[in-house]
Amino acid sequence: YGIDFGTTNSALSIFDEEKKEIIKTIIVPSILYFQSEQSATEPLKYVVGDQAIAQYIKDGMKGRFMKSIKRILPRSSFIETRIHNKKFNASDLVTLILKELKEKADEVIGYDCKKAIIGRPVFFDDDNTAKDALAQKRLNKAAENAGFEELRFQFEPIGAAFAYEKTISKKEKVLVSDLGGGTTDFTYLELDPAKVGSKDRRKDIIATGGIYIGGDSFDSAFMWDKGTPHFGKHTLYEAAPGKMLTVPVSLFANICSWEQMNFFNGIKIKNDLQNYYHYSKQDRKFKNLITLTDNNLGYSLFQSVEKTKVELSSLPVSQFQYSKMDIEINDEVSIDQYNGIIQKDIKNISAYLDDFLLNHQIAVNDIDSLFLTGGTSMVAAIKDLFKTKFPNTPVHSGDNFISVAKGLAFSGYLFEE
Repeated sequence: YGIDFGTTNSALSIFDEEKKEIIKTIIVPSILYFQSEQSATEPLKYVVGDQAIAQYIKDGMKGRFMKSIKRILPRSSFIETRIHNKKFNASDLVTLILKELKEKADEVIGYDCKKAIIGRPVFFDDDNTAKDALAQKRLNKAAENAGFEELRFQFEPIGAAFAYEKTISKKEKVLVSDLGGGTTDFTYLELDPAKVGSKDRRKDIIATGGIYIGGDSFDSAFMWDKGTPHFGKHTLYEAAPGKMLTVPVSLFANICSWEQMNFFNGIKIKNDLQNYYHYSKQDRKFKNLITLTDNNLGYSLFQSVEKTKVELSSLPVSQFQYSKMDIEINDEVSIDQYNGIIQKDIKNISAYLDDFLLNHQIAVNDIDSLFLTGGTSMVAAIKDLFKTKFPNTPVHSGDNFISVAKGLAFSGYLFEE
């Protein structure tokens, strides 16, 4: 199996080693949901992917809903979380998603496949070797727990490159950009249709690099700018008789990223929110923050954020709309406003790419083609960035959600080492 465990979606391609072809690719959203009603005597019940979304909505958005789990892999500060008195570490949570993919694939082929090539970003958390090693160790453990015994790892953009190689007719030097939910990765390599399936491709990989910015970063920036004012970011409370202060902005940082919101439900936090609400004289917008966290509405809110982002990849204007449990948001957002909100992230990606080319002595004219993959490659500002930097270079894209898994499945040469 070639497995692309992603921040937003995960995909598995089944490669038949005798026929030398991919027979099926399975995609599931990287989402877990633990029902609120659980038996103390039975194993914990949970659902994965689309089923998790459906069950979560059916249960009135109660229970424990978890998304963007990949982002906790490099976090040494994350030790474990408790769900109905059962402890889960990072590997445990990832295992549940990998297991779901494996079970679906095993059902297709009719037996227990123990062999997998798993994708990983070039850097899990920027250029930090300790965090990177921790994330790799956790991912390895999760794969073993899911039932894989023969394991290899491959950089995700190299996987995407091998998928693209199947479509070309002559040798090319290609810059592959894999723009996902959590990271943006670059690989510069020589592809050659005559080498498809070759055992050793190490010499063809010229340079790899990556930065810890992706679609989730854009959503966080948007939420900070356009979302948090609706949840009381500017609320004043009476800190002492006659002394008014603004509630701490740290509260709002926690609702701007999924991995933070997953764990923003402790008793202390709830008590703090109630206190600020009381001393703000029951500020209406701050009440929205309590409603959001008490009722686990994060997923539905971020669906609205995502919808705005997707619409602005092809339209000049979108409505950021949300209406649930007395929380009412209806803001018009133009593409120029959106580009302004994500400008810092775009600049960081741009600066990283410049350094990558410079450090590896890659001239723009050396690049025969660009291959863009990952959901974030569809964002208008990202498309503009590549058009500006590489005005005369042909740009190709594969299926943004399965290119990596397919390419990983084509990386069987890793087992021959």
